[in-house]
Amino acid sequence: MTDFVGPFRKSSHSLQENACVEVADTTDLGRAVRDSKQADGPLLVVSRSAWQGFLQQF
Repeated sequence: MTDFVGPFRKSSHSLQENACVEVADTTDLGRAVRDSKQADGPLLVVSRSAWQGFLQQF
């Protein structure tokens, strides 16, 4: 299991509406992603290379 190393923060791609995505760094330099409205809900955890590939799409 991957642990987070930082607090969750609102994604810069989230608008001012209530549709917020939050991200946190992980111990393996990837990211954990969650819905801000469900802080105790499920997480999507991705590797560093997957996160970098995702960001290159924008």
